[in-house]
Amino acid sequence: MAIGLGITAVLVLVSLFVGVTDISPLDMLRGDFSAQQLQVIMASRIPRTSALVLAGSATAVAGLVMQMIVRNRFVEPSTAGTMESAALGLLTVTLLAPGWPVMAKMLVAALFALAGTALFLRILRMVPLRDVLLVPLVGIMLGGVIGAVSTFIAYRYGLMASLGAWSMGDFSGVLRGRYELLWIAGILAIAAYLAADRLTLAAMGRDFTTNLGLNYRTTVWLGLVIVSLVSAVVLVTIGTIPFLGLIVPNIVTMMIGDNLRRAVPWVAISGAGLVLACDILGRTLRAPYEIPISTMLGLIGSIAFLYLLLRKRHHAPA
Repeated sequence: MAIGLGITAVLVLVSLFVGVTDISPLDMLRGDFSAQQLQVIMASRIPRTSALVLAGSATAVAGLVMQMIVRNRFVEPSTAGTMESAALGLLTVTLLAPGWPVMAKMLVAALFALAGTALFLRILRMVPLRDVLLVPLVGIMLGGVIGAVSTFIAYRYGLMASLGAWSMGDFSGVLRGRYELLWIAGILAIAAYLAADRLTLAAMGRDFTTNLGLNYRTTVWLGLVIVSLVSAVVLVTIGTIPFLGLIVPNIVTMMIGDNLRRAVPWVAISGAGLVLACDILGRTLRAPYEIPISTMLGLIGSIAFLYLLLRKRHHAPA
């Protein structure tokens, strides 16, 4: 844990001094910096780095919670229709009530995300799936249908640019005063840690959970609310961050097991570190231009997803 925290702290420091404006850490230590450099640090670099840590850790924890609820390692908000449902909710409230505050729009997006996730779980109960690999495919198809509806509405009312911005996660526009909602996502990640024992029991099935005196339905809905709120907050503030909630929980649980209380801190640290590393690469590979975080994570996540699928097939019993 100390090594993981140390690596993440180094990435945080690197993130503060990477960008178009040349700012040296030695100059900062000596106090030899201009007013413009100080403004860049306070108004852009610190908010952006804070947003990277909060969004990365909360999204990874939300993916872990969803995997425990669905009891499938290949499910996360972007492969279960959750993010697409949140985008549809945000599109709806933007169309019908554009003057509402950001918090109200976020709550509407969370309600749509909760409804979409509940629909996904309902479909899984109705359709007997013998192969665990079919579960994320059902979620991807559901997300495709919801995304098609969103695209039709956005095209009809001239909101394609907004829909494209929500589907493309990007931290380049994060400034002071435009990321603070992400602290809610951080609080929700802490709530997932506090409810870790209950969620771990719920992952063992309805009968096992009920025999231990725990309300299975209430626990599942608690997890779904956490996942939906995190998805809505990240979508409203940053956009979609694909595959993060899939690859990080899988790697962590392969190393330390399925105990949620033990896994949540590791998942949060690893998620923050991965997002920081991808963002730093995105800012340096084509400097002074940036590669969006969704592109970087989409490439890395798709490769990791294929590896997990092939690994599952390879280790499956004949």
